[in-house]
Amino acid sequence: MVILHTVSELLGVRLKRVLDAAALALPPEQFLRYRRIVLDEFGRRGLLKDLEREFGNLDRHGKG
Repeated sequence: MVILHTVSELLGVRLKRVLDAAALALPPEQFLRYRRIVLDEFGRRGLLKDLEREFGNLDRHGKG
């Protein structure tokens, strides 16, 4: 799916910027926890997984 791939790439760029800023502001141990939470929420276990499911639902119901 082209749209999902594009969203994933755009999200990755922004996540990198957020994580880079957090790495500068947090002690290493706290940063690792923060990174894990952010990636779980917005990555393959979170938002991207939700988007894949929703786009799949649209395709199945002929609304895509």
